[in-house]
Amino acid sequence: MPGLDETNNESYRYLRSVGNTWQYNVEDLHPKMLSRLYKRFDTFDLDSDEKMEMEEVLYWPDRMRQLVNATDEQVEKMREAVRVFFFNKGVDPVNGLKREDWVEANRVFAEAERDRERRGEPSMIALLSNAYYDVLDDDGDGTVDVDELKTMMKAFDVPQEAAYTFFEKADTDKSGKLERQELVHLFRKFWMEPYDPQWDGVYAYKY
Repeated sequence: MPGLDETNNESYRYLRSVGNTWQYNVEDLHPKMLSRLYKRFDTFDLDSDEKMEMEEVLYWPDRMRQLVNATDEQVEKMREAVRVFFFNKGVDPVNGLKREDWVEANRVFAEAERDRERRGEPSMIALLSNAYYDVLDDDGDGTVDVDELKTMMKAFDVPQEAAYTFFEKADTDKSGKLERQELVHLFRKFWMEPYDPQWDGVYAYKY
């Protein structure tokens, strides 16, 4: 069965354009990371048809609108960040992304992110994280606290107690507030880097 390559996946296309010949190998993936990624897919696949559609992922910024006092401009910024992020993750605007291709799409996206970082190019993870950060920072102080983080957990249908475990892991400078880069760093560690058991409890073991 044909998989993903530069003809049907934006991250493979990017890698080949910069001379990176990386290729996915399922044997390189820890079973717990495999399970984590499939659970994540099932959260996004709202109609359980084993295909992730762009409209399904755009449900999440709309859900944020219901939970916070976001402006239309902030919501549209979130929606555009979601579109760009998930397009680069393999969700085709017309054909979506099949469940059977989801894990490979994640891994090649992660490799593309590492290449972008090496080349000093903008991070897709940071693009998405910052769009949500701007909405989460309800009091406008430039940081996110535990209560604001609870909103994100509720928006993503994660137990709100996960805000405490997430915060503990993300707050690397122990300032009692999360700065932008701390949020990006944890997202990258949990979803993009090779499996590490120290991150297992970040989302209260939902993933």
